[in-house]
Amino acid sequence: MIDRGDVLRGGTRRRRRRRRAPLLMLLALVVALAALLWLMAPTASGPTAARRPATVPRHPATPAHVAQIQPPTYGTQLAPPAERVDFRVRVPLRSGLLFDVRTGTVLWQRNPDRQLAIASLTKMMTAIVVVARSKPSDRVLITSAATHFTGSGVGLLPRGKRVPLVPLLYGLLLPSGNDAAIALAQHVAGDQRRFVAMMNAKARELGLRCTHFSSPSGIVDRGNYSCAAELAVLAHLVLKQPLLARVVASRSAVLPFPIKGGKLYLYNNNPLLLMRYPGIDGVKTGFTDASGQCLVASARRGRTWLGVVLLHSADTIDQAQALLNAGFAKMRFRA
Repeated sequence: MIDRGDVLRGGTRRRRRRRRAPLLMLLALVVALAALLWLMAPTASGPTAARRPATVPRHPATPAHVAQIQPPTYGTQLAPPAERVDFRVRVPLRSGLLFDVRTGTVLWQRNPDRQLAIASLTKMMTAIVVVARSKPSDRVLITSAATHFTGSGVGLLPRGKRVPLVPLLYGLLLPSGNDAAIALAQHVAGDQRRFVAMMNAKARELGLRCTHFSSPSGIVDRGNYSCAAELAVLAHLVLKQPLLARVVASRSAVLPFPIKGGKLYLYNNNPLLLMRYPGIDGVKTGFTDASGQCLVASARRGRTWLGVVLLHSADTIDQAQALLNAGFAKMRFRA
């Protein structure tokens, strides 16, 4: 005899199996689809792995449009032996260079790549950055920082007033005014720190490798250095810039200025200009205890244009004259 309850229970189980069948088929379909997607995915881990290229160079190549800055050849290439100058150093000189201003060809050298403190020769770069980032018609605010300076200075800058930029360039390069350097740096960059960063950026742009600046004036020796070969590059840039070339060639200047009397009287420290060495037209002097006497000078005679760099010299006047004289004689100067 078949129990009625068993029949009912059997029927219930069959109905449950029929209801589960579609669910099992759907689950199997989902599992199969997942397996298919897994097989199609790249063999990599992490949520972003599928977007990575198959190979990633450790050091991506420099884009073609970004040119590599090369060190300058100016001030480094020796002249042919027949054109080189034979000069014997009779008093101490740590580094020096005699070069053709137009081409940068070196006629004589002594430790041209030696890094040394450069004192106020720094102001060549200061002037280069100022003329590149300002206008001659600009007026410069004289701040308290510019009037509280150390070392050499113009000394008459009126605090709180705006003064014309060009007289400050004369004050920077003739009497080597540290106050003028501060005022110009603040005018261009807002403060001295940012201006020094501009100076070092310009040095990198030029490919200078032994040059670094720590102040716009050169009064701070620590971290402020260059070498004779690269100072020749800066001298060339100064002499190529019309306004700066006119400034560094001046023995003196009388300029309108908002002070009592209305005029600013300035005198150049360059000893070769003061003694009127024939053809002299620049460039800059420098001195601190660390740098010793420094000089960058240039002179023209006929078609010949020569420059000299002397770092930590015991006698810049005699050494500069002797080198320039020997250079002009070797180049067969003709008036």
